[in-house]
Amino acid sequence: MKSNTRIETVKTVGNSYQQGEKSSNWYKILLLMGPAFVAGAWRFGPGALTSAVQAGSQYGYHLLWVIVVSGVLMFFFNDMSVRIGLATGEKSLVDTIKETLGHKIGVLAGVGVFFITLCFSVGNAVGSGIALQLLFGGSVVAWVLASTVAVGILIAMKNAYRALEKMLVALIAIMSLGFLGSAILSDPEWVDVSMGFIPTIPAEAGYLLIALIGTNFSINSAFYSGYSIHERGLKPEQYKHLTIADTIPGNIATAAMTMLVIIVSAAVFNVTGETANNFTQLTKVLEPLSGKMGSIIFSIGFFSAAFSSMAANASAGGTLLCDAVGWGNKLSCSKVKVFVYGILIFGASVAIFNNGSPIKLIILAQALTVLVAPFLGILLFVISSKKSIMGKLVNKNLHLTMGLIGLLAIFSLSFRLVIKLFA
Repeated sequence: MKSNTRIETVKTVGNSYQQGEKSSNWYKILLLMGPAFVAGAWRFGPGALTSAVQAGSQYGYHLLWVIVVSGVLMFFFNDMSVRIGLATGEKSLVDTIKETLGHKIGVLAGVGVFFITLCFSVGNAVGSGIALQLLFGGSVVAWVLASTVAVGILIAMKNAYRALEKMLVALIAIMSLGFLGSAILSDPEWVDVSMGFIPTIPAEAGYLLIALIGTNFSINSAFYSGYSIHERGLKPEQYKHLTIADTIPGNIATAAMTMLVIIVSAAVFNVTGETANNFTQLTKVLEPLSGKMGSIIFSIGFFSAAFSSMAANASAGGTLLCDAVGWGNKLSCSKVKVFVYGILIFGASVAIFNNGSPIKLIILAQALTVLVAPFLGILLFVISSKKSIMGKLVNKNLHLTMGLIGLLAIFSLSFRLVIKLFA
């Protein structure tokens, strides 16, 4: 009997150890979460929110399928950048492009992304200010300054990237809860919602369709994912776990939030018949539908989106410009911080002196995106297809197929948007 008891004790201890080891392994995998959420926070800003609000308000649930398609394409280009970051080790994406495709091409990539972030910084600053005004009252200008200072303090930290990453993961969690709560409170017809995943293109939805795909299939944010991998010092052998813990959930979270905003906007229109073209209108229309709490919950999600995009946008733009000129490529570098502050100050200054009206710069940013996005997409596709650089992480047949489909979509959208902008 004593012998059996001893054996059972050993088994119990062994099982407990194995369970503890498994728990520890899952914890280590969850610690990989971050890079895709940084990219997601960048693209899910005021521009993405505006197009989602307009899509739901004008076309109901009919464009939900667009977000699914955009999300799938976004995943594959995000994944390309991640694999490049893992395969190249300490070498940055721009440095890899310079060595492989030529110095000028690498510089153009970094400078192009910088100018896009410079333009979008104004919308992010205004969005943060408007959201805080909706929540607490006061002056938009004062809240723009407060948001800018808050991001500036974050960037000043010694481990700025890790602090940024943790904050953005938390803000995306808050956004997800906020927009989910808004969707529940708006009480949509869920059967009608499900019909929105059947592909249909409503009449006269052309420009909005372009904007919706363009903001959710963002090559700019995918491009920065490689830098996030570089910042974390992750290794090729972590690719599988990184995909499970970060790339997949990060892209799903961003797509899900966009769909929730469309659902809320469509539900509001179905009940009130009022079309909301921006956040302020939507929060005001939400109030009689779901009470003051519905307006507050949506405003919290709105602020989280604008503020997180403000931080990620400035960090990406500063890093890429600094890398383009060869002065550093990590947020811990003082020269990178200077460029990041430059973007933040520019965004706040233009927002303040233009009375919170960044429309012209947003249009300019769209025009720059038209020119830069196809260029960045080709670079990611070409580099991730080179066996000499990627090794085992080189594009497989599925990556190549989805990459070509994505490039076709980017060129098609760019062509149509150029016609729209210059017609």
